[in-house]
Amino acid sequence: MRDELQKAAAVCKRGRAAVATMFADVRLGRALEPEQCLPLVEQVADSVYRNPGALVSLARLKTRDDYSYMHSLAVCALMVALGRQLGLDDDACRHAGLAGLLHDIGKALMPLDVLNKPGKLTDAEYDIMKTHPERGHALLLEARGAGDAALEVCLHHHEKFDGSGYPHGLKSDQISQLARMGAVCDVYDAITSNRPYKAGWDPAESIARMASWKGHFDDKMFALFVRSVGIYPTGSLVRMESGRLGVVVDQNRDALSSPVVKLFFSTKSNMPIAPVRLDLARGATSDRIAGRESPERWGFKQIDDLWMDPELRLASR
Repeated sequence: MRDELQKAAAVCKRGRAAVATMFADVRLGRALEPEQCLPLVEQVADSVYRNPGALVSLARLKTRDDYSYMHSLAVCALMVALGRQLGLDDDACRHAGLAGLLHDIGKALMPLDVLNKPGKLTDAEYDIMKTHPERGHALLLEARGAGDAALEVCLHHHEKFDGSGYPHGLKSDQISQLARMGAVCDVYDAITSNRPYKAGWDPAESIARMASWKGHFDDKMFALFVRSVGIYPTGSLVRMESGRLGVVVDQNRDALSSPVVKLFFSTKSNMPIAPVRLDLARGATSDRIAGRESPERWGFKQIDDLWMDPELRLASR
């Protein structure tokens, strides 16, 4: 994970610049050229293949100012990781990644005062924002070369399994596999990220909340998504049976409930402790995760610095 985070930081920096340029070109009325994104998608896919959690976790640490750009990059990585869980071949995973990268391109045509509004949208503003899938789909049709996967995910990533989504109110089997993938990946990154109007939720809390939203996602697709990011995704705050608190720093793909954690706080003494890295899948420890915790409850404002070097975060910008 540590090695891949360094490589992922460089991919994030290039990706942010590329997506920002693509959004700016669309706002200026320039032609969209999806094929130019393929080298970036290749780099994202290579990183995900080496360690699925590194780039996804790093991209989650976006700022409010670069949300739209880094969100596209994060969804690209999540789509590739989920594609691998589905057993898709490398070419299909790359097409899924490109679809993730382009899924929100319609937001480039949204009024900036609405897109970046720091408070809750009015009904009229929300209606404007709900046009972004169709407007993005039209952009991709005009551009050519985007491919069927990108067109499908762009248009239908806000459809819900119970038919309550938009723009077409599709439900169940009417929603393609790619659109179901896009729906899960889009929501997960959105709710774990800091946005103009709210702070992101803890990754493990986000997984738990998504699991409770009956009718929103395809249950089978969601289960596979959890396998791709973990029950306790990297960056999650957890409470151990010993009473210690730790942050998840890596996953054990064959033992989702036993990730690698860095313990740093004792709830018994209510004091920090010397950090201890613990692989819960190894037999040398009897300690186990008792549950997830909220960083806000404990006042931990810099928890991400425990699993990721702050200099790497700066290097990704």
